[in-house]
Amino acid sequence: MSDERNNGPERNPKRGPDLRVPPRTWIVWSAAIAGIVLLLLFRDRMEPQGQVLAQPEFMEKVESNQISHATITYDPQSALTEITGKYLQSGADGKQTEAPFRARVRLTEKMEDRLYATGKFEPRAPNTMLIGIFWSVLPVLVIGALIWFFFIRQIKMAGKGALSFGKSKARLLNKERNKTTFKDVAGIEEAIEEVSELVEFLKDPKKFQKLGGRIPKGVLMVGPPGTGKTLLAKAIAGEADAAFFSISGSDFVEMFVGVGASRVRDMFEQARKNTPCLVFIDEIDAVGRSRGHGLGGGNDEREQTLNALLVEMDGFDTQEGIIIIAATNRPDVLDPALLRPGRFDRQITVNLPDVRGREAILKVHAKNVKLAPSVDLSVIARGTPGYSGAELANLLNEAALLAARMSRKAVGMADLEEARDKVRWGRERRSLAMTDEEKKFTAWHEAGHALVTVMLKHTHPLHKVTIIPRGQALGSTMQLPKDDVFNRRRKEMLDMLAVTMAGRIAEEIVSGDISTGAAGDIQQATNMARAMVTQFGMSDKLGMIQYGNDDEYIFLGRDMSRTKSYSEETAREIDDEVKQIIDQAYRAAKEIIDGSRDKLELIANSLLEYETLDGAQVEEIVRTGHLTPPTPTPDVGPPMGAPAGTPLPEMPPKPAPPKLPGLGTPAPAAA
Repeated sequence: MSDERNNGPERNPKRGPDLRVPPRTWIVWSAAIAGIVLLLLFRDRMEPQGQVLAQPEFMEKVESNQISHATITYDPQSALTEITGKYLQSGADGKQTEAPFRARVRLTEKMEDRLYATGKFEPRAPNTMLIGIFWSVLPVLVIGALIWFFFIRQIKMAGKGALSFGKSKARLLNKERNKTTFKDVAGIEEAIEEVSELVEFLKDPKKFQKLGGRIPKGVLMVGPPGTGKTLLAKAIAGEADAAFFSISGSDFVEMFVGVGASRVRDMFEQARKNTPCLVFIDEIDAVGRSRGHGLGGGNDEREQTLNALLVEMDGFDTQEGIIIIAATNRPDVLDPALLRPGRFDRQITVNLPDVRGREAILKVHAKNVKLAPSVDLSVIARGTPGYSGAELANLLNEAALLAARMSRKAVGMADLEEARDKVRWGRERRSLAMTDEEKKFTAWHEAGHALVTVMLKHTHPLHKVTIIPRGQALGSTMQLPKDDVFNRRRKEMLDMLAVTMAGRIAEEIVSGDISTGAAGDIQQATNMARAMVTQFGMSDKLGMIQYGNDDEYIFLGRDMSRTKSYSEETAREIDDEVKQIIDQAYRAAKEIIDGSRDKLELIANSLLEYETLDGAQVEEIVRTGHLTPPTPTPDVGPPMGAPAGTPLPEMPPKPAPPKLPGLGTPAPAAA
């Protein structure tokens, strides 16, 4: 790296935190002009003024012939006349000396003639020349100051003035301020390995050039929200000993047409002056969406900005040493010209972390949290499938706040378990006023979900079931997979449908009626069954054909209209097949509940008594037909089953549910 770029902070004193900020120029010039004007106006008043004489004293000295010489200054705007001069006075040694005096008297014509008759007085007109000059020059000075402040100064202050909207808003990150490195990023090792090539190239370009390799001009980081794309870009800036410009995609968009394109050109102009450098554009989909699509046609301002970006990245005036890094969670709406090789040569997918990545992320964020010695972050990592890095950081923060609210000395496993449930499903609402009848129906509803979850083979392990309102739900049955889920099998989805149907069935048994409490279950089951038929090819009747498109967002860069790629007859067959799958799941769940009515009732009564049961306790009810009363945990408050983090005991195989055509294979019968 050159010394000129490394000495950048010395050229700009505002960049360093401990350097002096120079005084503003306009303040200095204003003070100088004001000082000159004041000196000219009050020059005569700075001279010695002498003794102030009243009119009787003045006339007495005139009568006694003590005035040596004096000047009469006429002021037409005042009734009094100012007389200045010197008079004779006797000293201690008897010698006469002259002393200055000033008097303001009311002159009459007779008195004026008498003064001039002595020959010691001379007239003088008031000095209005300076005042006239001041009032004539003052408007010119004011207009000049306004022109300088609003035009010349604003143009010079690029990026800060009112007329600098065409300047780029890219911020140059100072290495002393950015302390983020690759050590602070965890769970995305493959992405770190790919972007580390950029850092190595900036430090040693010959290593890649001697084999004919060319570093990518652009790197696009794609991934769900909260996976660490922006954090990875900050780590690149912290690792690379190069200039790093950071800007958001929305910073290019402005109310004036052409401003976005101007800012793109200005950003690349700044980058060329600091090559080699990195330019990071966050949320590039704000400016890089497909041209000519969307509601109401293309946006001229946005398209001009995108065209300028395309030309600057790979146009006729190609500049080496500028690497563009962009991040987005909507790669499907980006313009194809932006994604071609030569512009964004490489796409790095930043996925949700797996179990090892989640544990590493928890360890990184736990450095600033005081954890109890009994905390095992691997257990929390296994119990948080599908969590992003941002959610894991929020989990630890919520656990720390909960422990502080409970006046604990350290964050324990119970706090982490409660924080996990709060982040995923919402906070408990114990203050919600529910009647005993509502609690009873909710307990039977959740007991139905829990019973079928334990009885079927191809379901995820039951974590806990509760009738404490949490989030928008009056009760919840929580499942946590043992491993990360990448694909779902047909048998697993059929069993999940049966679990979804079980709540309505159990509620109908106890009340003899149905309610709106199963609306969410019905919606979830319908979406899952329709996806099995139209997207996953899991229908024997309709086969491995995708019916319709899967565009979920129609106003975000794509066409508004949709086309149906199948006939009305096929649509009727799809509806029939969806209904058949749901009906089969309903019958399977109903037969399981009818065959285990006593266990269902025991689970519901236990929920009414303890409010919350964990998976081990529900399995104990299904296996033995009774429940061992749970031991209250003082750390959590009300009884919530076994302490969080307790490993599940070995259970015998699940009881065999009735086998129906098309449903998952039941587990072997219990011994």
